[in-house]
Amino acid sequence: MRCWQASCHRIPAGPEHEKQRGNEGKMKLNIVCIPGDGIGPEIVAEAKKVLDKTAKVYGHEIAYTDVLMGGASIDACGVPLTQETIDTAKGADAVLMGSIGGDTTTSPWYKLAPDLRPEAGLLGLRKALSLFANLRPAVLYDELADACPLKKEIIGSGFDMMIMRELTGGLYFGERYTTEEGGVRKAVDTLTYDEKEIRRIAVKAFEIAMKRNKKVTSVDKANVLDSSRLWRKVVEEVAADYPEVALEHMLVDNCAMQLVKNPAQFDVILTENMFGDILSDEASMVTGSIGMLASASLNDSKFGLYEPSHGSAPDIAGQGIANPIATILSAAMMLRYSFDLDKEADAVEAAVKSILKKGYRTVDIMSEGCTKVGCKEMGDLLADEIN
Repeated sequence: MRCWQASCHRIPAGPEHEKQRGNEGKMKLNIVCIPGDGIGPEIVAEAKKVLDKTAKVYGHEIAYTDVLMGGASIDACGVPLTQETIDTAKGADAVLMGSIGGDTTTSPWYKLAPDLRPEAGLLGLRKALSLFANLRPAVLYDELADACPLKKEIIGSGFDMMIMRELTGGLYFGERYTTEEGGVRKAVDTLTYDEKEIRRIAVKAFEIAMKRNKKVTSVDKANVLDSSRLWRKVVEEVAADYPEVALEHMLVDNCAMQLVKNPAQFDVILTENMFGDILSDEASMVTGSIGMLASASLNDSKFGLYEPSHGSAPDIAGQGIANPIATILSAAMMLRYSFDLDKEADAVEAAVKSILKKGYRTVDIMSEGCTKVGCKEMGDLLADEIN
């Protein structure tokens, strides 16, 4: 099914539209944007604003293509994800997404069959783009330390970690069934990983550790599970190719404890799907504000889909009060991991820290003595800070 898509600087699919770097390191960035639903269009607009200012300062060129997905696509096309959106995304260098979905109790989208609801579009796009590596940074900014539920003596000078979660294997994708044996109901879920699946996520983790503090904590349950024993063995094989990166192994139950006991010890946490699902939520909670949390999903190349960790917040959509920082930090991740523009990513992240230090806050992170600003104003402040 095809339908109209709002677009700007249309990007045809094909290898000729891969990232282009000029003689002086200047690049043309081909980015597909999915504004999505709820506050999505508002926060994506501010992320574009910051990206445009960054490109202007550093001499790059950005070509955007806006496409529909989620509820917006259901309204326009009858389905949450069209083949046109998939093809357009495949022809780009990266995808920047706002948020999708609506109020699950009142929206007509949730009266549809599960495979026609907004979230099915995201699952379909992840599958179509082979996105197997999920990155969830958890950063505690000094200025937001009071929002952290941990004691000050535990927080110390703050923490900055990256959860690297395998996204397409494990229990969530293994064989499952429910049966009845001798009048007793029985359910079976199968946890399966092969060495190729483990190796490719481990390589991503070590590559990202090389851009950070050069430490990987591989989390498993090797004292019990065969899948974890294979996981540990393959991770050690990959580690041999990255002698600059320190590797440690940690059992998942101990890791869950250490996240609230001493979060500053972690740099990159590498783990399988279910463990990563749980640990990334725990890590996000100790930062104190979901409105600050970026995320990314990558495939075998440097292609990635970048989005905030929070939802579409339909209750505040259109009011101009949404916090765009998580989306802007997701755009910074895009610069770093899809385009290798580390200086530019640093500039965006430094702008966020600077604006927080100056006391500007959106309503969700507002505290006494600070200046409250709206979504657009926060985007303007952050863009102006990059110079």
